Amino acid sequence: QVQLVESGGGLVQAGGSLRLSCAASGRTFSNYRMGWFRQAPGKEREFVAAISWNSDNTYYTDSVKGRFTISRDNAKNTVYLQMNSLKPGDTAVYYCAAETGPYVSDYNEYDYWGQGTQVTVSS
Repeated sequence: QVQLVESGGGLVQAGGSLRLSCAASGRTFSNYRMGWFRQAPGKEREFVAAISWNSDNTYYTDSVKGRFTISRDNAKNTVYLQMNSLKPGDTAVYYCAAETGPYVSDYNEYDYWGQGTQVTVSS
């Protein structure tokens, strides 16, 4: 089992920044690819970003490329999502997740999930 706890969400104006954190406990954190997903009201959960176990590879959905940066610190069992130039369309509950499978952006492949943190971007 891996327990994941997100933090760092909040209310920010358009153009602002937030940094989300996800602290992991339980099984060896470095065994897992870590991902961030988000879900807006009435919409399906969507992939945002992911990072390989050793940080060599990062992946982003097109809408956040150049604005969001995913990183991890295996010594601290934590993954981060730095979000800059936020837009109202980024408003959602953000979830971190862990997986060992081959499919980076498929939420069905992720084994463990946090409870989510709300990000609200006002115009």
